[in-house]
Amino acid sequence: MSGDGESYRPGEEDGTSKSADKMGKQILVVDDDPEVRKLLRGYLTEHGYRVQVAENGIEMNDMLGKHLIDLVILDLVLPGEDGLDLARQLRKRSNIPIIMVTGRGDEVDRIIGLEVGADDYIAKPFSPRELVARIRSVLRRTEGDTKEEVVVGEPGKIADFAGWTLDLNERKLYSPSHEAVELTPGEFNLLTVFVSHRNRVLSREQLLDYTQGEMATAFDRSIDVQVLRLRRKIEPNPKKPVLIKTLRNAGYIFAAPVDWR
Repeated sequence: MSGDGESYRPGEEDGTSKSADKMGKQILVVDDDPEVRKLLRGYLTEHGYRVQVAENGIEMNDMLGKHLIDLVILDLVLPGEDGLDLARQLRKRSNIPIIMVTGRGDEVDRIIGLEVGADDYIAKPFSPRELVARIRSVLRRTEGDTKEEVVVGEPGKIADFAGWTLDLNERKLYSPSHEAVELTPGEFNLLTVFVSHRNRVLSREQLLDYTQGEMATAFDRSIDVQVLRLRRKIEPNPKKPVLIKTLRNAGYIFAAPVDWR
């Protein structure tokens, strides 16, 4: 990790309890490097966050049991269970946003991290300033902040398509058999963009702009991962999609008719 010229005032590593005053969102940093934990704790505290730290999966689960965590910063390489295993376990029981930290250059590791449920990733070395920006972006997205233009011009907030029902007010998706289908915040926001722009070709850059705003990067492949996850949940045959179609060298198109009410 690289510095960015700002000063750091690392705090103590004993943390705060659930009864602590709410000075800001509470972040859990999981990293086996004590210097990284110390640095991030100090920097994030300076920016108004409450910070807990853990060096492995056992301590992470202990912190999650003791504190009301709003976001987890999870290193990929850890002693014992690695970050991918921990992210997979956490996602099975919670929708707490996860930012995966990796020092590896292989994009495959990052894609796998997103597939198991991470909301974003950041590669080492990184500046603390970039991490803060990504934290803010992920928290905005997971709190349901979609761009208002996504639904501008639509006559209602409930979209029916191919037997499915997407309720923008409740932020829920219902299957043709009227069962609620669990979506991550990122998946819900992406599906909202699709149904609001049906029959329009949307490039990856446009989808990133709608769902991630200023944090979008030209080489971000998270949209492809989220499309894959959405297809697994709503397509009759995810390998032969009929709702979210891929247009080579162009992007994606939502091909199903949509009725708004």
